[in-house]
Amino acid sequence: MKPAPFAYAKARSLEHAIELLGRHEGRARMLAGGQSLIATLNMRLDAPSLLVDINGIAGLDAIAQRNGQVEIGALTRHVAAERSDVIAAQVPLMAKAMPHIGHPAIRNRGTIGGSIAFADPAAELPACLVALDGEVDIVGPGGRRTVKAGEFFKDLFETALGPQDVLTTIRVPASAPSRRVGFAEFSRRHGDYAMIGLAASATAKGSELADVRLAFFGVGATPVRARRAEAALAAGGVDEAVAALGKDLTPSDDLQATGATKKHLAGVLLRRVAAELMERPT
Repeated sequence: MKPAPFAYAKARSLEHAIELLGRHEGRARMLAGGQSLIATLNMRLDAPSLLVDINGIAGLDAIAQRNGQVEIGALTRHVAAERSDVIAAQVPLMAKAMPHIGHPAIRNRGTIGGSIAFADPAAELPACLVALDGEVDIVGPGGRRTVKAGEFFKDLFETALGPQDVLTTIRVPASAPSRRVGFAEFSRRHGDYAMIGLAASATAKGSELADVRLAFFGVGATPVRARRAEAALAAGGVDEAVAALGKDLTPSDDLQATGATKKHLAGVLLRRVAAELMERPT
């Protein structure tokens, strides 16, 4: 299929992008990598009156470590993050997740900010952001603001972004010697959207874990924290953590798997990721 007719404008700056978005009263969409947007337009699931291309805005594709945090510009391509020494050393959870995102052609064009803003419930990066207790910087008509990941994802494809807001940066804590991470997912083929996945982080305190964060994706409208399982895992009980998933997760049936199958797979993933979290670095 072909998309419905739309106008196109290339933003010269953040201020210009905000102005352009405001002219169309919620019927404008931003174009970054376009890997999700173009498919949505072609299937006529969305029919905006204007596409605002933000690729020409300078300064939105940098990766930097500052004040104990790693800042990733919204226009950073997946492939740039995948090859980044800073990401590999300081955000190992994201480094683990990047090869699972689509296929090389997708990662060459898709952007970090686009994945976070689109908020597909089966996508890897939103769950990673929640597992790392990250945050996003947003610029809009009211100025700049920062939103924690746990408050950013609202509902199915719904975020804290307003119709004139531009996501500019994501920010996550830099890795520490005591911080452990784990990632796993099930998909029908490598690069397909996950049937279910798990991004996790924890702090090692001797032989125990603290500040456990388990963010499942593909099981709800947003990344889902498995809080009962987190508490059980922190107490040292992997079996108890798997059992707790029965109350933490209520996945629905979909075209890929039944809710019961997803619950079973969640337990399998948790055992795998728990082994990563408990593994002592060499």
